[in-house]
Amino acid sequence: MQLLSSRRFRAAAAGAAVLGLFLTGCTSDPEFSYEPPAQVDGALPDDTVAAMEAAVTNALAASGATGAVVGVWAPWSGKWVTGIGTQDPGSGDEISTDMAFRVADVTRLMTCDVLYGLVDDGVVDLDDPVPDYVSGVPNLQDLTLLDLCNGTSGLGASETTAKSAWMNTPERVWAPLELASYGLGAARGAAHTTYSNSDTAYLLLGLALERASGMSASELIAEYVAEPLGLANTSLPAAAAAPPSTGPVMNGHYLSPVEGGYNCAAPVDITTLSSSSGFTDSGVVSTIEDLGRYAQAEATLRTEQAPDRFASPLPVAADTPSWLQATGGAVLVGSMVGQYGWTPGYQTAAYSDPATGFTVAVSLNDSTTGGTTAAYLAWELAAIASKAPAAEGQTAPEFGLPFTAEQYHEAIAASAIPCVAPAEG
Repeated sequence: MQLLSSRRFRAAAAGAAVLGLFLTGCTSDPEFSYEPPAQVDGALPDDTVAAMEAAVTNALAASGATGAVVGVWAPWSGKWVTGIGTQDPGSGDEISTDMAFRVADVTRLMTCDVLYGLVDDGVVDLDDPVPDYVSGVPNLQDLTLLDLCNGTSGLGASETTAKSAWMNTPERVWAPLELASYGLGAARGAAHTTYSNSDTAYLLLGLALERASGMSASELIAEYVAEPLGLANTSLPAAAAAPPSTGPVMNGHYLSPVEGGYNCAAPVDITTLSSSSGFTDSGVVSTIEDLGRYAQAEATLRTEQAPDRFASPLPVAADTPSWLQATGGAVLVGSMVGQYGWTPGYQTAAYSDPATGFTVAVSLNDSTTGGTTAAYLAWELAAIASKAPAAEGQTAPEFGLPFTAEQYHEAIAASAIPCVAPAEG
């Protein structure tokens, strides 16, 4: 059985000889200690850092964001964990690495972690029909909990319809089924055999797991994800509108459209938001150290035991590269396991290579371009840092990616939003 329950997650993580990254965390359980692998204790080479700084600057300019938090860990070479930019245009309030943010679709991975944990604990089965736990919704009888996790439900997306309400009333508290209803009313695709990027599926999965376990989604994320991995700054907050943390926070924004483009000089602050707008699809909050730690542990621990949750991925779309696939709540990029996406105010991506522990995580403080800029930036950073030379006494692994840094640097620049001054009067 795969590493699934919080109990087995603790046991496996304690003995895992995974490649290391950046910190060792402990939970209140004295028998659990997640030992990240040996990580070179030093910065990445100057030329590598310079190239990554240029990549982030390019992404900020293209997306309209004013700041980002970034983490890159190459175990054989060094690490780069930093904040770049400021909270607002012209502000002297710099972004720092202790600031919390919303992880967007990385939440999907955590929701699937909970599913597999409840399976291992005998609460649900992967093949349980969705109507066993979510009643009153027609035409779901042929769908299973595994379909919801794998993105093979064929259900439509809710965000297209709900987006304007999220932006205009960020304090609104949504019931999961109310939000999912937008996607349930949309046209459906082929189930079981085709991947579809549906937030509706993960909203329904979270609701089903709450009803099956008798626990809230926040409690489930804590028990099956945050506590076993020692992620002290990671949680699914309560539904009441609030910033991502009571501590330091990276402010989230979006840009208002004006004739010919966007008003980049006056972003709209949407830092305070109800987590119910994302729930178990995109509602989790974290920090860059926690996010990097989670991405590495997820890629390594979830693939090292049989069956591998990510072993049978499907193409993301018919026209995407063959190396871009999805399953198990993840979007797989070559050998790297991770996820990317947006939620109001933020776009976030996190990826890790299970064989080497090489990990990249990034969050931008503006969601106007969706999750694409964060994804492309993470991939560009990965392509740069994967070529970092080995530090003294280390050996660089045979590790490559099916794309170049230049490819995604150019893609980001080509997707830049037009910033224009609003008309006077």
